[in-house]
Order: sequence, then structure tokens, then C-alpha cells
Amino acid sequence: MPNVNTPFGLKPIGYQSGAPWNGKVRRYSILQANASAFAIGDPVTLGGTADAAGVANVVLATPGSGMIGAIVGMGGVTYGGPSVDPTNLNTTVIPATKSRNYYVLVADDPSTIFQVQEIGTGTALTVAEVGLNANLVAGTNNGYVSGWLLTNTSEATTATLDVKLLGLSQFLGNEFGAFAKWNVLINNHLYRGGITGV
Repeated sequence: MPNVNTPFGLKPIGYQSGAPWNGKVRRYSILQANASAFAIGDPVTLGGTADAAGVANVVLATPGSGMIGAIVGMGGVTYGGPSVDPTNLNTTVIPATKSRNYYVLVADDPSTIFQVQEIGTGTALTVAEVGLNANLVAGTNNGYVSGWLLTNTSEATTATLDVKLLGLSQFLGNEFGAFAKWNVLINNHLYRGGITGV
């Protein structure tokens, strides 16, 4: 049975220590002037500034340019408040055109292991790529979650590639091929230097 095409960006599932993901996150701002839409699962990086209260801002990551983690909760309009937009409780997406700053929860621990879906085009990754590094590719959210994917055209030992391929996610029906779900570690992490693949 072929893998199902259900992109979701980066989803935290555990830590390098073997511990399950415990839900610990850090809150960051997304400034009103930012012209990108954001969804749960989108990889982000530091924007180099902060809101008026000094809360560091994030922007969408650029493939191959480093990141700090992935959004796991979003939409809050007040620091420390609920992670929802009180003017629209039916959305999990921050729009590209913003009338205010937003606040998002980011899984930014460099030891976090994420699950991500491989793209469905090109030559699928195989067992030979486990341990190598690869880039992600941007994708449009589906109105709820991220559309970012793992590309299968960049795998190499290069230390500046986005993620390290730890292996296939182990669940029934997941297999090598288009739309396979992979376990990855952010390799080109702003809080820890990239590591050469093997």
C-alpha cells in the first residue's frame, strides 16, 4: 500500500536522549510587518529583532539557511495570553497580511527529533541516505497545518543542510518511497552548529 500524502511540516516526537517529546516550548513574536503566512509545523528562524517588550521575533526559515525549530502553537495576540486569535477562533493560520503582532510557541530545543513527510516527486530516499543531511522545501499550508516537506534532491554530508536523516518513522504502513514519513533532527540549528552527515 503506498504512503499517504498528508504534509504537516515538522512535528516534534521526542529527543535525542530517547525521551518522548514533553511539550516544552518557547514563545516568540511575529511582527505585524512580516508578509508571510504561518501555520503549525512551519520551520522558523530568528528574525534579528523583537517586539516592543523585547520578545524575539521569528520569520519563516529559508531552506539551507538555518532554523531554530518549528511552530507547535500559534495565533496569540498578547504575550502570555492564550495561543489563539480571539477575533477568529476557527483558524490555526496566521495570515500574510497582519493587523497586529502575533505570538507563537516554538519547539526550539536543538535535541528535538521531528517527523516530516518526504516530497512525492523525484527519486525517493532509500536506506542508503540514513545518516546523511538534507534540506526541507517550502510548501503552502492547507488552511490548518504546514505544507513544508523533506526534499530528496539535496541529501549529502554537507553540515549546512537543514536536517539530519535519522531513519523512517516506525509505524504500520510507512515505507521507503514517495510521501514517506522520516524522523529528522534539525542539523543547521542556530542554537547548535551543523554536523557533517555520514
